[in-house]
Amino acid sequence: MIVAGAAVQGTAHLARGQGCQDAFKAVEWDGTAVLAVADGAGGRERSALGAHLAVDAACRILAEDVPGAGDAPEVWTGWIAEAGARIIGDYRRAVEGVLSAVAGPSEPSDPSEPVDAGALAATLAAAVVRPPWVAFLSVGDCFGTVLTRDPDGSGPGGEERERCHLVLPPPAPGAPETVFLSSPGAALRLRSFVVWEPRLSGVVLATDGCAALTLDHPCVRELPPEAGPLPSERFFCGLAATLRANGGDATPLRALLSGPGAARTGDDLTVLCALTDGR
Repeated sequence: MIVAGAAVQGTAHLARGQGCQDAFKAVEWDGTAVLAVADGAGGRERSALGAHLAVDAACRILAEDVPGAGDAPEVWTGWIAEAGARIIGDYRRAVEGVLSAVAGPSEPSDPSEPVDAGALAATLAAAVVRPPWVAFLSVGDCFGTVLTRDPDGSGPGGEERERCHLVLPPPAPGAPETVFLSSPGAALRLRSFVVWEPRLSGVVLATDGCAALTLDHPCVRELPPEAGPLPSERFFCGLAATLRANGGDATPLRALLSGPGAARTGDDLTVLCALTDGR
């Protein structure tokens, strides 16, 4: 399995002298990978730390007791839902620990009052890749794409064609304000689901700053606006081909995220992927 990722500081953050508030982390073993990306809330002074706490919690918890490739769908769906609730709880405890340490012994807090976990607010998307299964969870506006191989020989030279599918879309325009791991009721807004795909060839997670670079308007494929955003084959399939060819060197990915097309949003950009074959 090839695992590669990159995070690039957005142009608006650079102009304000603000560091990158995204984070990503991956864990891989025995043909299984855990991927996590997080986006710290803009304007929150410690949100970059919150993003790192989020991906740490996700990778640690999602690497525990992963169901087997032959387990039933209900085993996978139950496991990922429970893991998502544990991640939210673990994140909040870590944030409270950080804020308590910052307050110091000279500034004791009232235990009856809630801690302002929003100071380290972050969104999160994570995936566990154990072919043919992928288990996804998300809080907030990060998104995820699955890559598959078409067995009909429709690619160049009769090769199997690779396709991309936006299975975890970002919130639609006009959706309620972004939910963070620290938001009240975050556990109720958690999205979790599983995908069984025998033709699985890759999984890609991205923070919302990547939307303009990686998602196409439906009119590109002559579809009505209500069809929603579509994953750009040029980006996702091109990236997969490049990473397979260079053995997972993330330098071309970093260049894509730093290019003129990526600068349109001004936001930080993070992409993390796992490719399940080396072709």
